Amino acid sequence: MSHTILIIEDEKELASIVAAYLKIEGFQVEIANDGKSGLEAFHRFNPSVVLLDIMLPLLDGIEVCKEIRAVSDASIIIISAKNGEMDKVIALGIGADDYVTKPFSPIEVVARVKAQIRRYEKMLHQEKEENPSTLVSGELMLTKSSYTATAKGETLNLTTKEFDMLYYLASSPNQVFSKEQIYEAVWGYNECGDDNSVTVYVNRIREKLDHYGLNYIKTVWGAGYKFFPQ
Repeated sequence: MSHTILIIEDEKELASIVAAYLKIEGFQVEIANDGKSGLEAFHRFNPSVVLLDIMLPLLDGIEVCKEIRAVSDASIIIISAKNGEMDKVIALGIGADDYVTKPFSPIEVVARVKAQIRRYEKMLHQEKEENPSTLVSGELMLTKSSYTATAKGETLNLTTKEFDMLYYLASSPNQVFSKEQIYEAVWGYNECGDDNSVTVYVNRIREKLDHYGLNYIKTVWGAGYKFFPQ
């Protein structure tokens, strides 16, 4: 499985050095030198891991991290000159998966990238074994074992979190779930964040389903959401 690594770092020489080490290991690497272009690159390349500096021009790393985490579960490793414990707490609290401080060895960064990818692939493998079933509802088919989805026979591109949420709702059609119930089922109580992430993900899933004319996720005002295939 090929993985793309996105480096968002304004120190161009440092970014190039880290990129060179990652390429030696067979990774596809993309570089952005400010927060704004970093977000654009993220949406364009859909990387498995993001190496993200905190002090960035145009848009700082904390805001970039928040925006990425609102729409994706890609691994985020913060790279920063700050070494305070509170900085680490803040970074991890807003969704980062790991934190390294400058100066660092590029070899260490490569090792941390590999660790994040191993963790992700292990989690995906376990979920495939535990949930082998295929769910068909309306003109939607979700296969948990391979994390694949089709709408009207065409591939529906979903992130793993989007898939998990849609599968959870579709498993109990016409049942109303609160945002808290969905957040617990998809993210778990131990994950950082809040149930407003549910609204963001519901909107993203709706946009993708609407492309096929499938208005399957209904809002029940004051209660939550339900899956209702037409």
